[in-house]
Amino acid sequence: MVGKQGKQGKQWRSVCKGLVLGTLLTSCMILLYCLSSPEVQFSLPEIPVPYSCAHQPSPGHSTTGLGKEKHGCTPKMDIMFMKTHKTASSTILNILFRFGEKHRLKFAFPSSRNDFFYPSLFYRSQVKDYGPGMCFNIMCNHMRFNEAEVAKVLPADTVYITILRDPAELFESSFHYFGRLVPFTWKISGDDKMEEFLSNPQLYYDPEGFNSFYLKNLLFFDFGQDNNLSSDDPKVEEGIRAISRRFHLVMLVEHFEESLILLKDALCWDMEDLLFFKLNARNGSTVSKLTPKLRAKALQWNAIDWKLYQHFNATFWKKVEAYGRERMAANVAELRRRNAEMANICIEGGHAVDAGSIHDTSMQPWQPIGEKTIMGYNLKNNVDKAHQKQCRKMLTPELQYLTDLGVNLWITRLWGHVRDILHW
Repeated sequence: MVGKQGKQGKQWRSVCKGLVLGTLLTSCMILLYCLSSPEVQFSLPEIPVPYSCAHQPSPGHSTTGLGKEKHGCTPKMDIMFMKTHKTASSTILNILFRFGEKHRLKFAFPSSRNDFFYPSLFYRSQVKDYGPGMCFNIMCNHMRFNEAEVAKVLPADTVYITILRDPAELFESSFHYFGRLVPFTWKISGDDKMEEFLSNPQLYYDPEGFNSFYLKNLLFFDFGQDNNLSSDDPKVEEGIRAISRRFHLVMLVEHFEESLILLKDALCWDMEDLLFFKLNARNGSTVSKLTPKLRAKALQWNAIDWKLYQHFNATFWKKVEAYGRERMAANVAELRRRNAEMANICIEGGHAVDAGSIHDTSMQPWQPIGEKTIMGYNLKNNVDKAHQKQCRKMLTPELQYLTDLGVNLWITRLWGHVRDILHW
């Protein structure tokens, strides 16, 4: 009996030590996070950005591949991609990274981490090596949108694009991915926390709670709007109109390939520029299948995002009609064919694999806390020389690609090491 009690005592001491260590490390990370956030510089001089910062080829540099001769239009080089959460946006980021590298464009990147100090509103002082009047071509990392400040970084001819996802599906994904980062979810009991939450959200939800925005109208919040408004508040329609005025193209996850074809048309790009592999995909076995009842509850809880989505779903199909249904179908078929060809050339087995089956640790995608549910790829060993570079870049996860592009992600990396120590 004494031996058993002694063993239990050691176990409790071990648990207590772990909790203390976890608390200390988490506190240190929060402190580092706060110290790393640059102060908003209200005294920055107002030097106008040039109308266009489009890359000008050096003498003798061929413009073949830019589409000028082929399409009779000039490819757009100044691009703002508003990267929303859980919307296949990492896949679009990879497309933009490759296009920017190919044409030697200048990215407006954050400093020391992979986002612009989200969830704080974006300020131009958050841009790495920013100076008033500088020319940047592409901005595409996570931020909480602040139109006035973004406009002071990018030229006037910038094309603004973004992507939305069905709010019920987005809520399910966000609850799975970010739920453990939202403290008020810790008190939810039961095997299915999301179902329990949706049964009575007001019982658990705290609008002032840490990270609460991840679980209510996340899309509207990402656009810099108030996610806790009543859905019939006039400010909701005002916010939707403001987004509609600013963004030239709003894509939809549910029609991803059609969205890319519209993007190609808007930017005057080539089909080659759109080739992609789906990045940051979640293992299907971990995805909760929303029943009609749960879906209705999720849409009711995220009523503002549902209004936003319905508005841009309507504008999306108007653009498809203007593009031409038959023409769209033909282009989507070609994109699928060429993606399949690249998968056959680049990917071992031709498909994504679970995190534990990725051979090259440098190709491991970032995982949610406490899980290994985000899938990745294995690069074929015998890729022909002509495709080696392209294949690796198409398969490279976001954080690794940012590092390759010269972004120092020391805060993100440090947080990753802390998670590894705590086995999160």
